[in-house]
Amino acid sequence: MDAKNIKAVYFVGIGGIGMSAIARYFLHSGLLVAGYDKTPSDLTRRLIEEGAQIHYEDNISLIPEACKQPDTCLVVYTPAIPAEHSELQYFHNNGFEMQKRAQVLGTLTRSLRGLCVAGTHGKTTTSSMAAHLLHQSHVDCNAFLGGITKNYGTNYILSKKSPYVVIEADEFDRSFHWLTPWATVITATDADHLDIYGTEEAYLESFRHYTSLILPDGYLILHTGLKMKPDTQKGVTSYTYSRDEGDFHAEHVRIGNGEIVFDLVSPLGNIADINLGVPVCVNIENGIAAMALAQLAGVSAEEIRQGMATFKGVDRRFDFHIRTNKMVYLSDYAHHPAEIRQSILSVKQLYEGKRIKAIFQPHLYTRTRDFYKEFADALSLLDDVTIVDIYPAREKPIPGVTNQLIYDNLREGIKKEMCHKEDITDIVRRGGFDVLVTLGAGDIEDYAEEITKILSNEND
Repeated sequence: MDAKNIKAVYFVGIGGIGMSAIARYFLHSGLLVAGYDKTPSDLTRRLIEEGAQIHYEDNISLIPEACKQPDTCLVVYTPAIPAEHSELQYFHNNGFEMQKRAQVLGTLTRSLRGLCVAGTHGKTTTSSMAAHLLHQSHVDCNAFLGGITKNYGTNYILSKKSPYVVIEADEFDRSFHWLTPWATVITATDADHLDIYGTEEAYLESFRHYTSLILPDGYLILHTGLKMKPDTQKGVTSYTYSRDEGDFHAEHVRIGNGEIVFDLVSPLGNIADINLGVPVCVNIENGIAAMALAQLAGVSAEEIRQGMATFKGVDRRFDFHIRTNKMVYLSDYAHHPAEIRQSILSVKQLYEGKRIKAIFQPHLYTRTRDFYKEFADALSLLDDVTIVDIYPAREKPIPGVTNQLIYDNLREGIKKEMCHKEDITDIVRRGGFDVLVTLGAGDIEDYAEEITKILSNEND
């Protein structure tokens, strides 16, 4: 389909965080935008307010007439939608141009300079930081992000002047293979999505192939110590980074009085006295990667310093709901064992000596089956853990795979329990902690508002 002929865009799964960003792009472009999603959400409600037509029933008759014209309607779908979905089958059987979300993003990376962030974890925060650094500078950017930024209240940034687009490069279903990055960060390659890849080797091979897609005059910024071996084209410049070593790293880290300040060591120019707007230790490393992308794009040292200090974070990523002397409550999207470990270590470092409780909702049966021992090891860093039933998302139950697998592998002596999600608020009311962190990528976040009310009332 010639892009000039597109008059309408229909999204199958419009409420997804990545899909909604692209829907906003087409709304801003003046096209008719419509779509289906399984359930209403804040994202779908906001899209409707911005002009999108959305319904929540898999029903072909609810598709707008303008979206039933194969010559003028582009269909964008997510792999999370099952193949037997009747609307998906309708479009497939009637000659529509159908593209995955990643294909659409790939087109944008061929028309703009793509600054992409890939990796098992850290993608959303790092890409959101990079987008903020560019957007508040003279360089500016477009951005398609995997989370709602607190600075802008959206997962999408539009610029009519900037040649750059910041994209969260998702490895699920090999989606990032559609991209053509000018510069990319790879944060981590801890095996994940083994329901798609089968083996860790196949997962690592997928990242290797991704590095071969970087433009010949482009850049690879690779976290130190990763198992994967890059395979870049001739002309690509490669750098390494981490908190303490690599071409880009931090020195003179100062933690105290609720602040984290450090100096950036960079082959593109050192920057002193960077103050993290969201002062958690994991953001030192996320910030280093984001600043590397910003420096490559021409953001000045002073603009970087200003941008890092004013970055407010991303919803559900180390998201503080209560932060007082009496009580702390935060939620975190962490859903991979390495993310869980990193999140818990950050909390423990920030609140040393405090009674810390975690409520964790495992995400996906396959991920629980593949990593239940690793989840238990990470959660065992704490003394008080509650494990909620598994959030299935796109999956059907697997016999024998429940939250019991994680529970049984927690270390001896830990205070532990299992619960249904409906019991979360009762557990919170029991108290017995100074710091509460809810962890998971499922619907545990739906309880954040009620938890905040409970803890706020009890600590007035």
